[in-house]
Formats: sequence, C-alpha cells, structure tokens
Amino acid sequence: MKIATWNINSVRLRIEQVLKFTNDKNIDLLCLQETKTEDQFFPSNDFLKIGMKYQYFRGEKSYNGVAILSKIKFQEKEHINWCNKGDCRHVSVQLGEKIELHNFYVPAGGDEPDIITNPKFAHKIDFLNEMKSHFTNDTKTKKILVGDLNIAPLEHDVWSHKQLLNVVSHTPIETETLLDIIDSGEWVDVMRAITPHNEKLYSWWSYRNRNWEISNRGRRLDHVWVSKKIFPQVKSGVIYNETRSWERPSDHVPIVIDIDI
Repeated sequence: MKIATWNINSVRLRIEQVLKFTNDKNIDLLCLQETKTEDQFFPSNDFLKIGMKYQYFRGEKSYNGVAILSKIKFQEKEHINWCNKGDCRHVSVQLGEKIELHNFYVPAGGDEPDIITNPKFAHKIDFLNEMKSHFTNDTKTKKILVGDLNIAPLEHDVWSHKQLLNVVSHTPIETETLLDIIDSGEWVDVMRAITPHNEKLYSWWSYRNRNWEISNRGRRLDHVWVSKKIFPQVKSGVIYNETRSWERPSDHVPIVIDIDI
C-alpha cells in the first residue's frame, strides 16, 4: 500500500491540491498535518468521493489538526493528549495484523531555542521527551510513524549545518533528542535509509524565499519511520518536491512510501 504524509497548511484551502495528488499518485492512505479546521468543517465528503471512506481526524480552529484518510479499513482509532495541552497533534490507528500507524504534528517551538525564556520551545522539548518515553516502553509492537516532526536531525537535512545550529529545528537539543527517540524506539528513518546521509534531502522551504528552487534553502522537517521489524517490507520512498511549485502551495511537500502490509 502507498502511505503519504503531508503538512498541508490548511486542508480546506488546498483541498483540490490534496485530491489531485492523492489521485495522481494512487495513494491508499493519507496522513495530513496542520489541517487548521474544526472537525465540523473538515472536507470529509471530498475524500469520500475519491474512495477514502475510512477517516479519523482531530482539528481545531486556525491551528494544528491531524487526519488519517484511507481506502483501506483501519481499526482502533486513538489519540494521546501529549503534555496535557488538549491540542490536536496526534492520531493513531491499527492497520492489518497489529501494525500501529501514528500521525504527528510536533510543536514548532517558536523562535528562541531556550526552554527557560521561550515556553513554546519548552513545550516542544517536553513533547519529544514524552514521545521518547512512550515508544521506548513498547518496542515489540510493529509501528509506522509519520508526520511533521519540525526537526531536521542530520547535517545534510538542512541547507547549512553551521548557520542553522542555533536555529530552532536544528539545535543540538532537538536533533539529539529526536535521534535518541529513533534509537531507543528501534525505528528506521525510511528516507535516510534510502538516501545516503551525505546527500541533501529536504521537505520544507520557507515562504520567505522568493525563489525556493534557486535558493534551495530547505530543511527535512517531515518524516516517515517504521519499526526495524517491518523495514524489509518497505519497497520505496519518495519526496515529491514538485508540489512546492504549485499555485499557493503548502511550504511542505508530501512523502510517499510503498510498504507491503
């Protein structure tokens, strides 16, 4: 099955783009972040029309929001209230024979990488530490984790490692914590397992760049991880940069993996 993850930066604003991509790439299961709409306004019927009749979404007005939309039946819809904030940053479902699928939108963290002076950054670090604790305690369950994790953990996940070391999303406390989650949770970072670590790899380009393609100052903020036990079932993984050139695009682009479940 083809699983896609995409921070769409408002699903209602970009519904036509989402539907086009889903149809063109023959996506079986779609995970969205930053849907930015309350559940009552989520465009559920639009996804039903393209065969995605299994849906689980949690949203709030103007901020956050996550959704899982699928042509294939899933079970046991759940979410975790990370950091007791009550915001909509996580949903999970069960696929096939006991494979958990988790869809995350990790807090961005604000501008200042200081847990003392910046409550948003403190929230981000607390969120990550809760993720680590949760997944370290259960490495036996087969899992897939996708989403906008708002961290580019490796040197070549950003356009300039040296210039971004003190910039939120690439600071040592963030990158080391995320890599620790991968290690302690026995995950495989799919796109970096496919693409050598010395090659640049991005999924996000700021709107501030007038010509994102020429400047190419990107960061790999979006991720797909799978349990080591099921990594051999992954057939391919692709980041679709072309969507960043669409009219009024999201600043993130989708990632698609093909996995045998």
